[in-house]
Amino acid sequence: MDKRISAAAAVAQISDGMTVGIGGWGPRRKPMALVREILRSDLKDLTIVAYGGADVGMLCASGKVKKVIFAFVSLDFIPLEPYFRQARQNGDIEVMEVDEGMMLLGLRAAAWGLPFIPTEVGLGTDILTHNPDIKVIDSPYDDKEWVAMPALNLDVALIHADRADARGVCQIEGPDHYLDDWMARAAKNTIVSCEEVVETSYFQDPARARQVFWERSITDAVVEIPGGAHPTSCNPKYGFDVPHFKAYNASAKDGGFSAYAEQYLAATETEYQERVGGLDAIRALPLPVY
Repeated sequence: MDKRISAAAAVAQISDGMTVGIGGWGPRRKPMALVREILRSDLKDLTIVAYGGADVGMLCASGKVKKVIFAFVSLDFIPLEPYFRQARQNGDIEVMEVDEGMMLLGLRAAAWGLPFIPTEVGLGTDILTHNPDIKVIDSPYDDKEWVAMPALNLDVALIHADRADARGVCQIEGPDHYLDDWMARAAKNTIVSCEEVVETSYFQDPARARQVFWERSITDAVVEIPGGAHPTSCNPKYGFDVPHFKAYNASAKDGGFSAYAEQYLAATETEYQERVGGLDAIRALPLPVY
């Protein structure tokens, strides 16, 4: 089965009001080309589930978002994502803020078809105060209480990978695949953008096969977009674009998102990449050192 489609066709599978999980982590390996395709669309009232970065901020700033379920929304070296911060402070969006581990359990519950997973995480914290929909339950085996972290069922997951074949086998070559495998399994429809589409024989190398973290049957669509994670990183191919993120952050105080969008987003992904210096410039971005 050939699962290759265009970014526009992939985003056309998303409808108003859907719950969309976005893979990656802060400014790392986000499916930003797919996010930009959403920005060009008429979609609205989305619920976004993410360990968020500029993906969440841009979608909030463009009025696409009804609710964000998150553990953090950060640009890393810029601690607070500027447009998400504005949306939250202005009360423009609903939020469900949980611990990073609780997010993982919510995705696992969805992947396993469970309504919730019990955990001690969150007990005695304001997570429960600010999220009254998260219930505390009694253990049937002792006198302990547990937080019942609800399943985070996703209509769609958007993920960026290094390589994929036409059947949906996806490789994440970098040192951390984050929670992308759980995003994929928690979703009814998993859409993967990638740097490169390769022949299936590529994965006959055992070292490459070990960089495949979910079954190809879970991948519903493959979109080849070299440089598609920019301005976030795609380790080991390129790092995140620090000057671009600084300009993006500054735009929140000078001109707003409409000014940023007018300067960069353009009508197509090809035009976007031309405006940020081209694919060669993206691939030349140095990897961050920690």
